[in-house]
Amino acid sequence: MKRLTISLQNRLALTYTLFTGFALLVLALVINISTGLIFTTLVKGNIAGETGEIIRAMGEQYNPMSRSFDAVAIEAFGMHFVHKGYIITVEDEHGGLVWDARACDMRECMTVINEIAGRMEGQFGMSGEMRQDRYPVRYAGRTVGTVTVETYGPYFYSETEGVFLASVNRLLGIAAIVLMAAIFVISIVLSRAIARPVNKSAEAARQIAQAYSGSANGKPLVIIDDHYQTKELAELARSINSLATELEEAERRQKQLTSDIAHELRTPLTCLQGDIEAMIDGVYKPDREHLESCHEEIIRLAGLVKDLNTLTSLEWESLTLNKTEFDLADLLRITAEQFKAAAFEKGIELHLRLVESPVLADYDRLKQVFINLLSNAIKYTDTGGVTVAVEKAANPGVEWEVSVADTGIGIPESDLPHIFERFYRADKSRSRGTGGAGIGLTIAAAIVRAHGGTMSAGSSGRGSVFKVAL
Repeated sequence: MKRLTISLQNRLALTYTLFTGFALLVLALVINISTGLIFTTLVKGNIAGETGEIIRAMGEQYNPMSRSFDAVAIEAFGMHFVHKGYIITVEDEHGGLVWDARACDMRECMTVINEIAGRMEGQFGMSGEMRQDRYPVRYAGRTVGTVTVETYGPYFYSETEGVFLASVNRLLGIAAIVLMAAIFVISIVLSRAIARPVNKSAEAARQIAQAYSGSANGKPLVIIDDHYQTKELAELARSINSLATELEEAERRQKQLTSDIAHELRTPLTCLQGDIEAMIDGVYKPDREHLESCHEEIIRLAGLVKDLNTLTSLEWESLTLNKTEFDLADLLRITAEQFKAAAFEKGIELHLRLVESPVLADYDRLKQVFINLLSNAIKYTDTGGVTVAVEKAANPGVEWEVSVADTGIGIPESDLPHIFERFYRADKSRSRGTGGAGIGLTIAAAIVRAHGGTMSAGSSGRGSVFKVAL
């Protein structure tokens, strides 16, 4: 059975709509209930006020001289209140009937009662029944009669109040429909705004997964807009762009590595092939001289393969470090001693500025690093000297900083970012014989990283300096 899926945009739109719609429904119910309670309180107050007005009006019709009520005036007032929904009966102090609305005009009374019942039950769904309340009529501190007020209960809306409440409910309904439509539109707009960068990122990721080589114009395969107001979306877009750029760079480096390895192997293999073919054809005699030449090329190939294996082990973090405690200054002093003869032969000076610097590290691997740095420094320095120094590091998380500075040919600024890449040579004119395979610094940097340190290079145009932080 195929699993039902829904797009992010539709899911967001549906979520926004349902959540906001539910919130709006709750708000509408609260408003409706609150309005109903407030309006009911107001209506009950109006009924109480009208009842009080009835009692006051009937009391004013009492004549203390004749100790009786003005029946004509009471009838006028009574029919006035009948039209408002109040059925009135007035009795004197002895219980005698003065005036009865039903007896006066039963048809009118029933018409009013039926209208009120129809309005309350039909429009507002509130069932009720007629209820009677008796109130004394007092004059000069004594009871002179009784007024019975019959109304639809527990309360009722007048025609004006019913129209007003119906209008309020209708406006609330219209407002709810308009707001729901606006919420739906806003939800679609917002969901599109959020889903668009996510969809672009997903499409970019699919393209990267299919083929992450660079485009023809040299730009990264996929670059998407990362200028979003939402922090997480902007970060996602930047991450995708960074991934595309890094993969493109990795592809470029892979191709460059293949080309460089082929180039490095071509020279010794060509020499071997030429010498062997010459000996096979009888051009060269298979004597000691030519065999030693072939042997040198084989050693060179073996050395290159060994360097590549070492680099692979370091880069894949499979190198096991044999860490011991020793003085870094002693290691540098012993290593520098090995190059004193080479420095003397070139007429340059070798300076040491060392302080006691205990470390826990792999002695042989670090010695390999400093041999490479000192070898390069002396090789590329014709005048002046080379200075090796170790000092307490100023940066947090780093204990010691070793620097190897020379006064040689220096490193062009454009080459500094690539100086630790495989097979990279700042001086392109140097051959493998004079400039090495171009992976010595790469191996040195990898060894330092394996120790949790960093390695950097700098140049001011006259000489260069390499720094190792451990």
